[in-house]
Amino acid sequence: MNLLLAMKDQINRVAPAGFYVALRVGFSFPEEELNALPELWVEFYTTHGLVVQDPAMRWVYGNTGCIRFSEMAMPDPQQVRGHAAVFGLSHGAAVSVMAATDRGRRSYGLFYRDDRDFHDAEVSELHRIMGQLHKGPEDERSLTAAEIEALKMQSEGLRLKQIAGKLGISESAVKARLNNVKRKLGAKTQSQAASIAAARRIL
Repeated sequence: MNLLLAMKDQINRVAPAGFYVALRVGFSFPEEELNALPELWVEFYTTHGLVVQDPAMRWVYGNTGCIRFSEMAMPDPQQVRGHAAVFGLSHGAAVSVMAATDRGRRSYGLFYRDDRDFHDAEVSELHRIMGQLHKGPEDERSLTAAEIEALKMQSEGLRLKQIAGKLGISESAVKARLNNVKRKLGAKTQSQAASIAAARRIL
């Protein structure tokens, strides 16, 4: 099962009003994301272009670590937080994670409660969860050289028969390698596996 979906219940317990998580964001798009925010808020936020005005978004792209929204000393001229409260998102916390070896890729999450502010232990728990999600499961990083080679050839447009001929193995062995890649990367298709591998600098 996808790690992000597997941890959804854990996040929901800490942030019952909703959350948005974006994993391993490169230049523009996240490799994975999960939007568990109220649909009406997402529609309002998108329609009014609040992403460029949102202090929380400015914070996650300018910092690493974790913070409650109530502690953010950032201007909010468009009253993004006030609007969010109308949709039951009264209290928030932000987490941004990036390692020195990530070459600019970061993962971040925005988390909400409607009853009270987040406790220190809850903010720490969200930071721990985001760190784990940013790294991904152990087997995501353990593609073998043979699996990478088969994926690279396929991403270059070679067919199974051609890959098998070049590698001197059977087509079923090539299929097995490519299926292992999909499973390890949590991809549904080979093209998605190639995209994920490229995003992670595996290819």
